[in-house]
Amino acid sequence: MAGEEASESKVSLRTFLEHLSGAGKAIGVLTSGGDAQGMNAAVRAVVRMGIYVGAKVYFIYEGYQGMVDGGSNIVEADWESVSSILQVGGTIIGSARCKAFRTREGRLKAACNLVQRGITNLCVIGGDGSLTGANIFRKEWSGLLEELAQHGEIDKEQVQKHAYLNVVGMVGSIDNDFCGTDMTIGTDSALHRIIEVVDAIMTTAQSHQRTFVLEVMGRHCGYLALVSALACGADWVFLPESPPEEGWQENMCIKLSENRARKKRLNIIIVAEGAIDTQNKPITSEQIKELVVTQLGYDTRVTILGHVQRGGTPSAFDRILASRMGVEAVVALLQATPETPACVVSLSGNQAVRLPLVECVQMTQDVQKAMDERRFKDAVRLRGRSFETNLNTYKRLAIKLPDDQIVKSNCNVAVINVGAPAAGMNAAVRSAVRVGIADGHKMLAIYDGFEGFAKGQVKEIGWGDVGGWTGQGGSILGTKRTLPGKFLEDIAQQMRTHSINALLIIGGFEAYLGLLELSAARDKYEEFCVPMVMVPATVSNNVPGSDFSIGADTALNTITDTCDRIKQSASGTKRRVFIIETMGGYCGYLANMGALAAGADAAYIFEEPFDIRDLQSNVEHLTEKMKTTIQRGLVLRNESCSENYTTDFIYQLYSEEGKGVFDCRKNVLGHMQQGGAPSPFDRNFGTKISARAMQWISMKLKESPGKGKRFVTDDSICVLGISKRNLFFQPVTELKKETDFEHRIPKEQWWLKLRPLMKILAKYEASYEVSDSGQLEHVHHRGHEEPAAI
Repeated sequence: MAGEEASESKVSLRTFLEHLSGAGKAIGVLTSGGDAQGMNAAVRAVVRMGIYVGAKVYFIYEGYQGMVDGGSNIVEADWESVSSILQVGGTIIGSARCKAFRTREGRLKAACNLVQRGITNLCVIGGDGSLTGANIFRKEWSGLLEELAQHGEIDKEQVQKHAYLNVVGMVGSIDNDFCGTDMTIGTDSALHRIIEVVDAIMTTAQSHQRTFVLEVMGRHCGYLALVSALACGADWVFLPESPPEEGWQENMCIKLSENRARKKRLNIIIVAEGAIDTQNKPITSEQIKELVVTQLGYDTRVTILGHVQRGGTPSAFDRILASRMGVEAVVALLQATPETPACVVSLSGNQAVRLPLVECVQMTQDVQKAMDERRFKDAVRLRGRSFETNLNTYKRLAIKLPDDQIVKSNCNVAVINVGAPAAGMNAAVRSAVRVGIADGHKMLAIYDGFEGFAKGQVKEIGWGDVGGWTGQGGSILGTKRTLPGKFLEDIAQQMRTHSINALLIIGGFEAYLGLLELSAARDKYEEFCVPMVMVPATVSNNVPGSDFSIGADTALNTITDTCDRIKQSASGTKRRVFIIETMGGYCGYLANMGALAAGADAAYIFEEPFDIRDLQSNVEHLTEKMKTTIQRGLVLRNESCSENYTTDFIYQLYSEEGKGVFDCRKNVLGHMQQGGAPSPFDRNFGTKISARAMQWISMKLKESPGKGKRFVTDDSICVLGISKRNLFFQPVTELKKETDFEHRIPKEQWWLKLRPLMKILAKYEASYEVSDSGQLEHVHHRGHEEPAAI
């Protein structure tokens, strides 16, 4: 733990400091514009990483207003001033709109205030307006200093010493309306608020057969409306970027009445507050209600969510995203030269990247321009790959063509769940069934895993059968860990009986092993020579070939929520350390990422062996911590991280060693992590990745019309996953060499790169890899691969 060796690909902290020393540098951090959950996590990461590399870090309170006013608005931060803020919504350093900063006079005052404290590095967390302001300030900087010197407010030496200003931005906005990043800080948490409300509304609406019109934020951007519509299977959605076609009133009413005819007891319509028609005229929630009441006579209610969406505690995703971005922002500031343009730290797929601020702002403004000029197709394209994929997927899943308009493929495609239940599995099944039906296949559901398959528990499943599945946890089809090996004969017989032409497996490591067994049995059973694809779904996130699995995000949120509550209970009783055991088998993903999201002091995982000296060093670290104002500790332990250092052993060791300094409690989270309603991320990830898997199946089946074709090549039996920035279909046989079968984990795991972040933010020495950093990319850069839109 504390004394880990730095591998060659890493730059040890000492070398890192020599190359990128923050000594003598001062960083100012401010939050500006509308607040967003996760901003505090970003502030915390900037402060702690800054102090860690030897820089001084200053809070600038009340955004640009505080910078202009100066005085007690600009205060040096220390390590403890950002403790206990990770789980707090909004921003502890305040945010304000500032007219003064828009004037040169205001910027002169701001420059003077910064120079007096030696601040020449700015980290701005806000929307595009805030970041644009920072860029103007950076460009004017030398001119402002000259002017201040002429007025005698600063001397020539200060002008030379503070000659240039570096600016790095992070986008904090619940609307996800900034081009160049897949997700902005706060978006995921806002979706959590929306989905909580939708789930609650759905139960009451079903009791009364009601129609609900739900208005969500998004004056210029429909991301929240679109993704929440996708996550709850809404009947209709109104977005600023993609207005409904002429005659939408009639089409919507037909769609609602068709759904009622299919015994659907409720209708949900989601409206972005900035929704417009093709003539750029607003479409309001009241207007939609009037239409439904007059045309259909349905009992209709309007719910306007408003600022609820901005509030509450940040989700695990937002905390991790903000922490990663905050650390990356400090590294970017330390690596900046006078020639470096202002940059924004963004998320591309699963990677933190730096993009030129000017390009991102320009592209964001281009979207608005396209909408003003009614070039709506361009607006959707400019919003980026994530938005476009979401919109196309929603359209395919929400609107069913009449049967006589669907071209039949005469193929039967089966869907099966394998392994332990994971939240989001049902959303994936729903998506597969509907995309399959839209592609003309007959969809078959297999109940109770491979065991049920062998027994013939196979039934046709229709479009309406999967309605309302997105928000349900667990597995409606039933799932078992049993592998197909001992049932191969029976499964082949069922494949023959039901003429199954392709198979989609949704599951965890057992699903992966099952796929390998089916692949190996192709020589013996020609029934298995059909396209097969697996979509990873497991809370452990341990499937080779994918950075993410369906269900892991929900489990992570459960862990984070529990840790928040435990920390709260500890704040009343000082000097207490909690040891929490997480699931994951031998995979430390949940323990490590849970520790990063909850601000834990240590996380014990199998992938990083530890011994008694590390445990001792952690106890000493906590003993020191108890002397500060932060008198509590949180330690996470992955269930299989060590055979001998069990949760009980660690608890007893800490209790003994901490006697007189702190007392200990332990908590085993257990199967709680597998339950609950799926998070918005898991609903969407399950929906999109499963839809993509079905497209692949349809493409394979089209390549080989007729029943006679046998699929024997490796590329017809794959795992679909996200790797870094792209989606990949990887042949299961190729993944064998990347798998540690004994411990059921991939040999290489991307999240281990984030392990040093957790340690740095908990005040441990660690080596931080800067090899990926430092390269400024361009917004339009897109590889040849298929982009993974998260």
